[in-house]
Amino acid sequence: MMNTIQLGQQWWKTWQESSVNTRIFAAMLTVGGLTVLVKLAAAVKELVIAYQFGTSDALDAFIMAFLLPAFVIELIGGSLNGAFIPTYIQVLQHEGRAAAQRLFSTVMASSIVLVVAASVLLTLLVVYALPLLAFGFDPDKLALTRRLYYVLLPTLLCCGFAAVWSAVLNASERFALAAVIPIVTPLLTVLLLLGVRNRDGILILAIGTVVGLMLEATVLGWGLKRQGVSLMPWWCGASPALKQVLWQYLPVVAASFLMGSTALIAMSMAATLGPGSVSALAYGSKAATILLGIGSVVVSTTVLPHFSRMVAVGDSAGVRHTLKTYARLILLVTLPLTVILIYYSEPLVRIFFQRGAFTQADTHVVSQVQAIYLLQVPLFVLSILFVRVISSLKANHLLLWGTVINLILTVFFNYLFMQWFQVVGVALSISLMYLISTGYLIYVGMRLTQNQPVNTRT
Repeated sequence: MMNTIQLGQQWWKTWQESSVNTRIFAAMLTVGGLTVLVKLAAAVKELVIAYQFGTSDALDAFIMAFLLPAFVIELIGGSLNGAFIPTYIQVLQHEGRAAAQRLFSTVMASSIVLVVAASVLLTLLVVYALPLLAFGFDPDKLALTRRLYYVLLPTLLCCGFAAVWSAVLNASERFALAAVIPIVTPLLTVLLLLGVRNRDGILILAIGTVVGLMLEATVLGWGLKRQGVSLMPWWCGASPALKQVLWQYLPVVAASFLMGSTALIAMSMAATLGPGSVSALAYGSKAATILLGIGSVVVSTTVLPHFSRMVAVGDSAGVRHTLKTYARLILLVTLPLTVILIYYSEPLVRIFFQRGAFTQADTHVVSQVQAIYLLQVPLFVLSILFVRVISSLKANHLLLWGTVINLILTVFFNYLFMQWFQVVGVALSISLMYLISTGYLIYVGMRLTQNQPVNTRT
């Protein structure tokens, strides 16, 4: 038995190292399998939430309360990988582990300052920001939203640490831990929700989210420490590498701000459509979010280090070949799956959500929203591939222009389609925006890889 396992491991290692594309594919299998487990846990959590809250005012309040913290988390932490990983890998390959450690420690110190400043700012602005975002809420609903907002605010610090630590693990091709650790929060939340009464449930949902994210950050730090990386934040000076990270980070943050604003706008406009509209939009996005979560995590996590490594050694032909290979693979997988899920949208909503507080009327509305949201799946996953190749080529400023276009389109399409289709129109506007956005990213990515030499300067 042991011999069989050892032979299998040896075959896997030999096959994995046979080419860049097989290394990427092997990483995709690892990350994909673990991400599916995470998304299954998240789906169980959503089933429990649907049973306890339906499309209630309490759930509307939770969604709106988490909107700003989640937006800032993506703005600060989610933008970091695209700016940090290419430079970290370049420094690691050309200057050694000690220089890479100095860069990491400095980025860590800078991130802490940024997260603390953002937390203070959000605390000060809550009185003005929440009424603006949730201007369709009555006073009691708005007061509940504010209470939940304060509970959820510590998630910024947890996710700030986790983002930097995950980036270094992924840059070292240690994908497994960063891929599986997000399972902690949904599992903990389910356990807590099942152990309390409904009247306490929405507060428990918020507390479970915070505690789960704290545990995730702790385990990621432990995993990085085991790799011999010091977690101590320390300012080591404004090195050329740090300046390069900052130069790439600023346009990514600006792009994330504009792109994240589209979600804020969508939820805010849904809040004007009556009770339960925010929840209906959130439920309708669940299936697409699960698929996008799996697809985007698999693609963005695995291809960026490899793209960055090819750029660092000047392998522009390898970048182009890998880009085309995985663009075809993404479409081959996502297009048939999307068609099937759209066709069975209403039965799926009925099976998974229609029980307890979630009614048949809710099923009808949510299934329509879900069908429209699912149109994003092939577009979004394909766009992530092109975003990562653009980031590896250190051309993040081009992403900024694309998100400016996205924001304008989202506002226009939301206003237009809400008049005709209510909350379904909000979903339609987002899917249409992704269609145009993906076209822009394909154009930019192909132009960069075909007509411009790879830049390997620090």
